[in-house]
Amino acid sequence: MSTPIRVTVNGQPVEVPAGSSVAAAVARVAAHSRRSVRGEPRAPLCGMGVCFECRVQVDGVAHVRSCMTPVSEGMQVRTDD
Repeated sequence: MSTPIRVTVNGQPVEVPAGSSVAAAVARVAAHSRRSVRGEPRAPLCGMGVCFECRVQVDGVAHVRSCMTPVSEGMQVRTDD
């Protein structure tokens, strides 16, 4: 069993197994990752970094693909919701 990693998503503490993606952490607290320019909710679609629908802000860096980014202890994640 892997050690849980603690991250914060939109100000909420979340624990996910080591090796999880940021998308997995976001899914624990938010229904979607971002909103389109028309305000439609967007979430991971392809799961392999091709569609860019899962973009979030990680530790102040915008447009990070959450499905391709592994979690690390203390990471701060913001969706645009």
